Amino acid sequence: MGYPLRPVVIGVDIGTTSTKAIAYDVDGVRLAHHSAGYPLDEPHPGYAEQDARHIHAAVLEAIGTVVAELDRPVAGLSFGTAMHSLMGLDPDGRPLTPSVTWADSRASRQAERLRAAPSGLALHRRTGTPVHPMAPLPKLLWFAEQEPVLFGRVAYWVGVKDWVLLRLCDTLVTDHSVASATGLMDLRQLSWDSEALGIAEITAEQLPQLVPTTTVLPGLTAEAAAATGLPRDTRVVVGAGDGPLANLGLGAVAPGVMACSIGTSGAMRVMVEHPGVDPLGGVFCYALTEDRWVVGGAINNGGIVLDWVGEALAPELGEDAEELLALAARAPVGSGGLIMLPYLLSERAPHWSALPRGAYVGLTNGHRRAHLVRAALEGVCQQLALVLASVRAAGNEVREIRAGGGFSRSPLWRQMLADVLGVPVRFPAGHEGSGFGAALLGMQALGLIPSVDVAADLVRIEQTAYPDPAAAATYAALLPLFNELYDALVPTFTSLRRLAPGLPPQ
Repeated sequence: MGYPLRPVVIGVDIGTTSTKAIAYDVDGVRLAHHSAGYPLDEPHPGYAEQDARHIHAAVLEAIGTVVAELDRPVAGLSFGTAMHSLMGLDPDGRPLTPSVTWADSRASRQAERLRAAPSGLALHRRTGTPVHPMAPLPKLLWFAEQEPVLFGRVAYWVGVKDWVLLRLCDTLVTDHSVASATGLMDLRQLSWDSEALGIAEITAEQLPQLVPTTTVLPGLTAEAAAATGLPRDTRVVVGAGDGPLANLGLGAVAPGVMACSIGTSGAMRVMVEHPGVDPLGGVFCYALTEDRWVVGGAINNGGIVLDWVGEALAPELGEDAEELLALAARAPVGSGGLIMLPYLLSERAPHWSALPRGAYVGLTNGHRRAHLVRAALEGVCQQLALVLASVRAAGNEVREIRAGGGFSRSPLWRQMLADVLGVPVRFPAGHEGSGFGAALLGMQALGLIPSVDVAADLVRIEQTAYPDPAAAATYAALLPLFNELYDALVPTFTSLRRLAPGLPPQ
């Protein structure tokens, strides 16, 4: 006698450079997956945008490929997305602009102006989103000031997931999680913020309808069903932002358990039951469900720093990350007093400024290449330590960290992260972060699991790195110096930006 097949939900993670579709059953077993990529266009300095039509095509490809591999029906789709994207649509829902991504910094001056205004910190604390060029609010102001004719033609301003769901389900909505990362939504009221809308020079009617992340849309359009191989009545869960979903994917759902992810960039987030931002505005606060929020910070410079170090300091090693990390391991803890500010792509948390640039400080003739490489890796971890301090300053306990991302394959970096943060760091096995989180959220929405809290039980810990007391003491002594350097170099960063147009790198 055969056993009934377990229900399957496909988590669809719309990332910055690819969309991943991953099918899981209710026990957390991954059954099939597919990734479809697309370019990130940088037509001008500071621009980072995409053709949303390429993303829509990738979503259809990823879902369709996974559906074709499955041997059982799909209970539903559930979506995650990179946060902070913005695109303008005409009255018929056709794109008038590219999808402007989180990495786009064209609105730096607008963000600095808003941040310096008397209401800047209050805006951050009310909406949960730092006043930073990554956020849609400053981007909207940029369009109003720099592209007024185009701005006047836009009927709807949406995120890329909103537009994809419009194409799939013929419904224009945005979830509370994505909306909480726009700088336009009041966290406690769960409604569009009138002051923010006034600053952006738009109306609530130009934005999608706000809905909970567990909202289930009734089905697919005939076109979407044909392209994916799914029935038209397939239930579609609106889903959430990739940051909060990554906490689910790592099983970091209990109080005091923080999620850390380092890919090209990085982030640290702890889940809380009520929204809140620290008094100094060092962290963000984004929604997941009505009673689950994440407080934390994102950094621009994660694995990208290792890539740069390899190209600039050890090109003969090619793309061999293991050799590069072995080189770093030859230098002592603390890199002989050499500190690197890893702000190659400016920075986000906890200072939330597009102004800073990278710097080595403390260089002597006793330092060699191994010290420079190790200092760069330590700088990434020290920046994450500043985020951890800001999360604690917001009143949150952190007793354990769960980490994922490409960096976690390196034993050196695993141990370095635990030593710098001074907290045990646990590394789960096998789950795809926000893709698994999206599937779990979908299972809750569809009534297949009682709560996303089951994530803590479904995620298996593969290894734990414990802080080495001597190394942790060294890093604790260096962290205040690392932190002070930002403020000390702000005048230099300001002058360099003024001179930058006349000093091209090539």
